[in-house]
Amino acid sequence: MKFSHIADCHIGGWHEERMKELGLKAFEYAIGYSIKENVDFVLLAGDLFNTAIPQIELIRDTVAILKKLKDSNIKCYTIAGSHDFSPSGKTMLDVLEKAGLCENVFKVRDNKMVFTEHNGIKIAGMLGRKGGLEKEDYKQVETGHLSKESGYKIFMFHSAVEGMLPKGMEDMESMPASALPEGFDYYAGGHVHALLEKKHGKGVITFPSALFPNNFKEMEEQKEGGFFIVDENGYKRVPVKMKDVLPMRFNADGKTAAQFSDEMLEKVSAMDANDKIVLLRADGVLSAGRPSDVNFKAVLEKLGNSYFAMKNTSGLSSAELNEIRKGVKVNAEEIIEESRSGISVFETEKEADIVKKLMNALNIEKAEGEKVNDFERRVIKDAESVLGINLN
Repeated sequence: MKFSHIADCHIGGWHEERMKELGLKAFEYAIGYSIKENVDFVLLAGDLFNTAIPQIELIRDTVAILKKLKDSNIKCYTIAGSHDFSPSGKTMLDVLEKAGLCENVFKVRDNKMVFTEHNGIKIAGMLGRKGGLEKEDYKQVETGHLSKESGYKIFMFHSAVEGMLPKGMEDMESMPASALPEGFDYYAGGHVHALLEKKHGKGVITFPSALFPNNFKEMEEQKEGGFFIVDENGYKRVPVKMKDVLPMRFNADGKTAAQFSDEMLEKVSAMDANDKIVLLRADGVLSAGRPSDVNFKAVLEKLGNSYFAMKNTSGLSSAELNEIRKGVKVNAEEIIEESRSGISVFETEKEADIVKKLMNALNIEKAEGEKVNDFERRVIKDAESVLGINLN
């Protein structure tokens, strides 16, 4: 027995065409590696595509890659993830299954989950939904009978698991490991873009990380993706490194926009960026000028021999902008006082304090790499805390 466990390919996830091409090549590499390893089958644990209905060019190229598996007589088993799942039921995975390129193992009959069998190996799976809504599916669908079945068993899932949340993802919607059906040998996870493993009953829960980093922060921190090859002796991770990654960080504290531009130009000119992915992170507070005054265009032009260069300025500000923001905060207190009506929801002495706290709670920004659903839940949770209510 030998199989590949691949998750979170997010084909089409990057907006930039050259990065989008690398994501597709990463998938091609993983499938080619699996064929060379002569695996019995391949597991795709959700989010093959970044959307339920991807671009036609991405579908065409993905079909060509999956056809190589079929031509090699290697089966491919899938589940839908939170990105390629669609509430309407229309998803590209259905088209791929109809074409005989893969088989969806999320199967339920009479409200009971059923196995898909591959030469005596039994595979079952649960789809992933946006916002972690699949937690309700685990409650509704009966899985207890699966533990009584004999033989080697694999459970595919696309959910975060409590106690397996890496640093920076602590607020991610997750479910307890006890929600997973018992008695399986291998739990093939997806959804969390990190390399994770944990014993669970007689088996092991694993997350191989995304096949290819899907945003600036992931590329900066991880620099590569990967997947697992699993056999009777255990599992090994196969790294997927498409290009060398060169992260560069510049701090603007105490510098004018012109000085900051010159510093970056000098440093990038001395760097060997040839055919590399270059990540420019600019942060700090400019002493004069605004972030828009920094000559990033010239800096990026200096990196013309790189495979692709991109910048992140989410942490860059200026003394001028900070002064403007301070003024807005002062005005906000005046607005609270002026807009009070004759009707009070809270005690008068507490009302202004609650309104200010609520404004602060609603004024937070989406963290880098944070998913929209996770950000929305964080905002709602903070607002609930301020108001002392539960909106669910």
